[in-house]
Amino acid sequence: MELSSEVVNFGKSLLVPSVQELAKEPIVKIPIRYVRHDQDPRSNDIHMSSVPVVNLQSLLIGESLNYELEKLHSACKDWGFFQIIDHGVSPSLLEEFKRQVTDFFNLPMEDKKTLWQQPDNQEGFGQLFVISEEQKLDWSDMFYITTLPVNQRKIELFEKLPTKLRETMEAYSEELKKLAATLLSQMAKALKMDDNEINELFRDGVQSMRMNFYPPCPEPDNAIGFSPHSDAVALTILFQLNETEGLQIRKDGKWVPVKPLQNAFVVNVGDIMEIVSNGVYRSIEHRATLNSDSKRLSVATFYSSNLNSELGPARSLVGPKNPPVFRRMPIEEYFKNFFARKLNGKSYIDFMKLEVRENDSTQIDY
Repeated sequence: MELSSEVVNFGKSLLVPSVQELAKEPIVKIPIRYVRHDQDPRSNDIHMSSVPVVNLQSLLIGESLNYELEKLHSACKDWGFFQIIDHGVSPSLLEEFKRQVTDFFNLPMEDKKTLWQQPDNQEGFGQLFVISEEQKLDWSDMFYITTLPVNQRKIELFEKLPTKLRETMEAYSEELKKLAATLLSQMAKALKMDDNEINELFRDGVQSMRMNFYPPCPEPDNAIGFSPHSDAVALTILFQLNETEGLQIRKDGKWVPVKPLQNAFVVNVGDIMEIVSNGVYRSIEHRATLNSDSKRLSVATFYSSNLNSELGPARSLVGPKNPPVFRRMPIEEYFKNFFARKLNGKSYIDFMKLEVRENDSTQIDY
């Protein structure tokens, strides 16, 4: 299959002020547009179960026992989240990337303005999924950029990045591409999916990064750092840069806090893998809460199918006894629809579901 060489613009987001700059002011009350009384209370239950931990090296060398593979399979089915340790990405690269991203958010506002989102494109500093001037906003700043494949990069944005950040991000990007490919291959094995199908779907897949800065918030219980959502991608690999906690996942109707392990990545199943697995794996709603006196920084790296692919349940996983439960759609159309919407839990994957008549699996041309 010949891959697309034309740079795709997946969408735009309305321009918003910098929350990091706003938080530098000695404010006691947050502006009304950030007040979010629609959010569930934060969970403080320290006795809740933690997300599973998967050892990548054990997964790769201990396949004869299938213990680690079953642990991965169970994590993707029951949690949609897991932490990956012994992942092979060097601690020195992680430390350097951490320094560069931290310095990036500490740039003067005048420098950041040259890297701000443009009205017709969502990449750069700002926020995503802002579709109206009346919409409530998250208490955070982010920098969003497409990193792979190289022919999909917004070159003018890349050239404006600090040189050291750009170089480190290149190395980090390649390492996470390899990690994502390994994890997807192991997931396909656990699902008993055809190898050629998973390779064709994710060969030269789209990778993007979202660098997140959550400033201290004077009213952390009245705001949200990142609205509850599931990720539209196949996999998200999260690297937390400091000790401040904030990530929570919805498990059995409750918000469970995730405490990242040192030098581990937090990985979550995205909507694409829920669709490809025909609902066996589940993307999970998650959110970012806030702290009154500490900032939080993280980098989420998203990995998705290649732009020439068609998204739908894997053909090797469906049949008369297991009919598809999701529609098929070109991946480019899928993402453009996603970025044109306001974030709202798992509403987008619900949109992707088919309404199949009872006892009739023949109505779908598969």
